Order: sequence, then structure tokens, then C-alpha cells
Amino acid sequence: MRGEMRKYYRFRFARYYGGIATADAVGCNLLCAYCWNYYRNLNPWKYGTFYSSKDVASNLRRIALKRNISLFRISGAEPILGLRSAEHLIKAIKLTGGEFILETNGLMIGEIPEIASILSEHPVSIRVSIKGWDEKSFEKITGARGEFFKNQLKALKILKDSGLRVWPAIMYDVFGESGLQEIVKKLNKIGFDDVELEYLERYPFVVKNLRNRGILL
Repeated sequence: MRGEMRKYYRFRFARYYGGIATADAVGCNLLCAYCWNYYRNLNPWKYGTFYSSKDVASNLRRIALKRNISLFRISGAEPILGLRSAEHLIKAIKLTGGEFILETNGLMIGEIPEIASILSEHPVSIRVSIKGWDEKSFEKITGARGEFFKNQLKALKILKDSGLRVWPAIMYDVFGESGLQEIVKKLNKIGFDDVELEYLERYPFVVKNLRNRGILL
């Protein structure tokens, strides 16, 4: 962040969700082995340009108008790194004037629950990407300390209790059937019966990163 501005390196149309205007950010609080934006998040100072919320919304609206769509998202990095980036995000959501799909790892929402209350005032659906089925797998996948694993589950419950449309997602190729069953048990305890399954983009650097962290496919 620089003031209220955040770094983005690309604005584009994406086919997901039936068509969505996407702002690709850099800078994340995790460094997941299978992240397609791994190197930009590893070296965020090398990539992108700082944009205000107004500029982000303007770029997204331009894409939406051209493609006749009304869905928006931020991708490539965690949208919520703290209160300043949350404020930047919420301003962008307001200015786009459409439905926003927030893709998040949930760590900061679990840490700062009031963010969920603010989000509940806006047209946003939230997809929480769960990075592991326990503390040990979370550490391997993200490179962060295992103690933060619980923040993701906490975020899901907070968001649901705030009345938001929210669902969990996992990288099935990494979890496997045993990891899926483990996380489903934990999700059931906080009121989630379904989980979205993602499938790995097997870029050579992704396969190498997974191998280096001892994650076997």
C-alpha cells in the first residue's frame, strides 16, 4: 500500500463465474506453493503500479461495459492485508456498482472481525480459499506458521454469522481425498456442508515449488 493506493499489474476479463472483470494485484500475506502469481507476490516491489480505489473501479467498469457483464473481483493476491487495504477494497466495491466476488484466504478477517461487518453492508459474495486441512499442511502449503490455520475457519464463521454469502474452497489435487475428509469434518462443525473443489494449474514452477515443500501429488 502507498497511502490509500494498492499495487496492481493487470486488469482483464476472466471466464470464471460466467465472466468477470478482474483486477490482478500483487502483495500477499501468504506464499502458497501452488499460487499462479507466486513470483510477483515473492517480489512485489518489482511488479505493478499503484492505483486508487477510483482508478481500480474505473478499469473494472470499462471491462464490464465492453463485455456486458456485472461481476467484479480482485485476484492474484490477498485483497485484505489489513485495515487500509480493506478500506481500499470497500471503496472499489462501492464504485464498481455491480456484484463483487471477494476471493480471500480469510486470515485478516479472522484477526479483525469488524471487517466482516463492513463487508455485510455491500453487494459482495465471499469465497474463502482454505490452505490446508490442519496446522502442519497449512505450513507446508503457505510457508506461514501453522497457528494461523484456525483464522481461516474463524473467518468463515464470522462471515456467515454476519449474513454474508460465503463458501469455502480447497485445492483438491493437493488435499487429496484424506485431506478433503479432514477439512469437511472441521467445516461441518461451523455450519458448512459444501466445499468448492479447485484443480491445480500444473505450471512447471508450481510443480517444483510443491516438490520443494515436500508436497507430493
